Amino acid sequence: MANEIQRRNDLFGDIFDMRNWMNDSFFSKMANNDGHMRTDIAETEKNYRVKVDMPGFQKKDIHINYANNILTITGARDTFDDVSDKDGNILHSERRYGQMSREFRLPDVDINDASAKYEDGVLILTLPKLDAVNDSDTHIEIE
Repeated sequence: MANEIQRRNDLFGDIFDMRNWMNDSFFSKMANNDGHMRTDIAETEKNYRVKVDMPGFQKKDIHINYANNILTITGARDTFDDVSDKDGNILHSERRYGQMSREFRLPDVDINDASAKYEDGVLILTLPKLDAVNDSDTHIEIE
């Protein structure tokens, strides 16, 4: 069942892993401010369960697509109220706005029975798998 989940927006891919160059505490601090949608994916024999942290998004601005075994989750935020000084200059800002997107390779999803809910800033998807097709018989008879 060990499904290969592929993060397609990974800049370095499997070829180059910078964690070998720096310690994990550097990356954990950096990860808190990088703007990615934090995601957990669990797999059972019958389905995938995907949880995505998307605080501050409106449900209407979240789009989910599944095509060619790729799950794509996109969210957009237009703007937010900033804390600024008397001249309107922002004193400090870490919140992101604009469009964010994540893609994962999840093969054989039965999209007709998929479900999604968005609650308390967390998007939860349940993606049932297609019933297994017998691929063991690859022989084709000649007429």
